[in-house]
Amino acid sequence: MQCDVIVYNITEHTDLIDEATWAISALHSEIEHFGSPKIFILLSTIMTWAMTKPADPDEPDIPLTEDDYKRRRPHPNFKEHTSTEKLVLKLGKTSKLATYVVTSGLQYGMGENIFHFFFKTAWLGELSSVPVFGPGTNVIPTIHIHDLARVVQNIIDRKPKTHYFIAVDDSKNTFEDIVKTIASTLGSGKTENIPKEDAYGTKAITVETDLLYLSVNLQTESVFLKDRLNVHSECESGIVDNILQVVEEYKQTRQLLPIKICLLGPPAVGKSSVAVKLCRYYKLHHIDVNETINEKVRQLVICVFQEELLEGNEKTRENEEMLIGAEAQLKTLKNNMLLNDGQLDDRHVMHIIREKLNSKPCRNQGFVLDGYPKTYTQAKELFHDENMDVEDTRSTIPQYSKVLVPDFVVSLDATDEFLKERVRSLPQNVAEEMHYTQDEFTASLAKFRETLAEDESVLDYFDYLEIHPEHIDCENVDTVEKIIKTVGRPKNYGLSPEEMEEERKRKEDERHLQLKQEEVEKELRQRLENDKMTALLEEWVNLT
Repeated sequence: MQCDVIVYNITEHTDLIDEATWAISALHSEIEHFGSPKIFILLSTIMTWAMTKPADPDEPDIPLTEDDYKRRRPHPNFKEHTSTEKLVLKLGKTSKLATYVVTSGLQYGMGENIFHFFFKTAWLGELSSVPVFGPGTNVIPTIHIHDLARVVQNIIDRKPKTHYFIAVDDSKNTFEDIVKTIASTLGSGKTENIPKEDAYGTKAITVETDLLYLSVNLQTESVFLKDRLNVHSECESGIVDNILQVVEEYKQTRQLLPIKICLLGPPAVGKSSVAVKLCRYYKLHHIDVNETINEKVRQLVICVFQEELLEGNEKTRENEEMLIGAEAQLKTLKNNMLLNDGQLDDRHVMHIIREKLNSKPCRNQGFVLDGYPKTYTQAKELFHDENMDVEDTRSTIPQYSKVLVPDFVVSLDATDEFLKERVRSLPQNVAEEMHYTQDEFTASLAKFRETLAEDESVLDYFDYLEIHPEHIDCENVDTVEKIIKTVGRPKNYGLSPEEMEEERKRKEDERHLQLKQEEVEKELRQRLENDKMTALLEEWVNLT
């Protein structure tokens, strides 16, 4: 009773309906004791209009407005919302208590709620396509959460004589429009229409009302807001037109920020093993040069194969262009490898790695770049900003792309003897497969040391950018633990229940292994002590 303004949001919190009903009734019963006028604002849902028929059946595209208030018909599951709206308006017809109802479209922005599943699915990229429940042709009224807040603030400031408002943006986006836009901005862009009844199997729908919200089909317009309030909308044209802003809000609000790491160091220092562990901990993408090249070739081969299988109407101009492009790329890579003893030259490797860094998964979650670039020149070419037409020759700092360049650079190292000993312990077949035979490894290590000693090394490149490499001696520390301490906590979605169980089992296995090892060591120490004691006793016996 101490507040002058009371706001209840029952759009996505149905458990607040009873409390909102109690609050407005309690306020009304205490009107005579108010020291100053009070404002009560109820944020309700557009589902209270869900079954409303168009005013003119011959003109179904004419939007519904506040003038159609008396004709509105709620979805059967939202009749309680409608009753609460009526009660709030009924009890506010006094000078000391002004009541307002704002019927809101589906809200988006600042982390997402009703649309969160689609953002998360596209961002993670774990599914081949983002599902659309049903045909997706239904028009969904929406509003950005900031614009809804502006409506509330305007009502508080202006105290309008009109007491019922529809709050929606000007968009007429269908469900499919929205999902496709999210999918193409955050992921591969692929969507798939699935039956509504299968929505529960995707874990997208946890409560039935979510599917009802996403199935609504209404064309509405906020006439009273435009005519009687001074609301400057941030996203007036809707979620599709403002998707870049909405996606940025989603990432920042949920702290889904890419972590980009570059691991450098001599051969056999353990870069790949460390990279795999970091990728598992942070849910990042491992960029190994050879694997990335092989992946690119596989993609091109699959593209050519799939396009050749298309027949008749399935063959489009776009498909033919993709086929021609894939075949040309494959031919170029093959010819280049034939000219370079089965290896791609720097230019082609650079293009493939840069394409990988620019991919949606790497831009969303981040990456661990394993052992590349090796030289200053490679680093400068790989990370350069293509949007800069002319390089500033006066600047000592190389121009670079903030999207591509790593946030953390880790330089792993160890003595030559330590590295050679590690290689000598490898099985012969493994050493040959990794090109770590004695002659190959010695040459490779010498080349690494020579390249690092150049006037401008790859480490110097990052120093110029003030991304100072973290130097770690792998002989004396837990490398992964030290890197995690430097990088900080993951900026990703937490582990799924299945992953949590897998992690629990892994830690349990590690603990059992450690206990077993400690037990073996204890038994060994005991044996040594017993042997020592026996030797001393025998020595004493011999003396006596």
